[in-house]
Amino acid sequence: QVQLVESGGGLVQAGGSLRLSCAASGRTFSTYTMAWFRQAPGKEREFVARITWSAISTYYADSVKGRFTISRDNAKNTVYLQMNSLSPEDTAVYYCAAVIGVGYSRFQDYTNWGQGTQVTVSS
Repeated sequence: QVQLVESGGGLVQAGGSLRLSCAASGRTFSTYTMAWFRQAPGKEREFVARITWSAISTYYADSVKGRFTISRDNAKNTVYLQMNSLSPEDTAVYYCAAVIGVGYSRFQDYTNWGQGTQVTVSS
């Protein structure tokens, strides 16, 4: 098991940027596929981005492609989500998720979750 703690959320104006961080405990972080999901009020949790354990491959939801970048630093046990050109539609609680080995874009693929961090984009 790995414990996940997100940080970096906040209030930002449309067009602005934020960088989320997710710090993971445990010595096997490098074996986990890491992902970001988000959930807006009244909506289902949706996939945002994921990164393989080696960081060779990244995948994005169409709604964030070209604006968000996921990365990881296995030496620091941390995964990041750089969010640029934010819009009010990006307002949500953002969750970090992890699974040993391979994970895809369904929230059911992931076994470990952080508590979430709120991102609010004002117009």
